[in-house]
Amino acid sequence: MTERPHVVLASGSPRRRELLTQLGVVFTTASPDVDETPHPGEGPVGYVHRLAIAKAFAVDVPPGALVVAADTTVDLGGEILGKPEDADDARTMLGRLSARTHRVHTGVALRRGEELVSEVITTLVTFTPLTPALIDWYVSTGEPLDKAGAYAVQGAGGVLVQRVHGSVSNVVGLPLHSVARLAEQLGVALVG
Repeated sequence: MTERPHVVLASGSPRRRELLTQLGVVFTTASPDVDETPHPGEGPVGYVHRLAIAKAFAVDVPPGALVVAADTTVDLGGEILGKPEDADDARTMLGRLSARTHRVHTGVALRRGEELVSEVITTLVTFTPLTPALIDWYVSTGEPLDKAGAYAVQGAGGVLVQRVHGSVSNVVGLPLHSVARLAEQLGVALVG
């Protein structure tokens, strides 16, 4: 399995670009136009799985290209915590996550032609108790405003996280072990 087709990351996320670059993969990006509104009654796992698959099919790629798509959300007791609307919404989310364990789900979908493989990876994240001053400081950095759950474990938000059980790259937005394994299922060696 040595084939190295053209790889397209179906995402505009700089974090996903950084993660895929860490593997030494040469790729291009294409931003999929997908409505990310949750469906009525849709749970967090089904939500990210549906969006990852939709993103994988929402980009035009050359024949034989490998498309890598993903969607990540924070799940607090079954509730989807997306990106905060503003600083006040970020403060509210962070207050709710304080001293609690939540789940981060990433739906991953890889497509080559019409062949698709996909899965959802889940990581448990436990926050340290957050004081109002710590929340205010973190919100003032601007970092939480475009992040699901209003934090970035790979940035200044790492100070909020007491423990991670599972894939750290999943929490960032692209579980690298899953991407490599799914690529192999499509006959593509991304690493090695």
